[in-house]
Amino acid sequence: MCLAIPGQVEQLFQKDNLKMAKVNFGGIKQNVCIEYTPNVEVSEFVLVHVGFALSIIDEAEAKRSYEALSLSGELNEFTESIASSGKVGVLDEVS
Repeated sequence: MCLAIPGQVEQLFQKDNLKMAKVNFGGIKQNVCIEYTPNVEVSEFVLVHVGFALSIIDEAEAKRSYEALSLSGELNEFTESIASSGKVGVLDEVS
């Protein structure tokens, strides 16, 4: 099953000629590629799958996604996975 997690953009930067962002997933911060969402701005929310922001969403949609993930137990699995591995997907962790 594929799962996209909402996160809030905190910082924009370039790395290896890629548009990147530091994204906050409820306190867990990771670097995310934003090449698919190049117009995203700081404080906006994005849906992230394996280290790539796939779409920009509003805060209400992000909250609904977190609630649904929490009810299904997927949010706990996601945060435990990050806590043990230190990564959201294939990209480097936040430095």
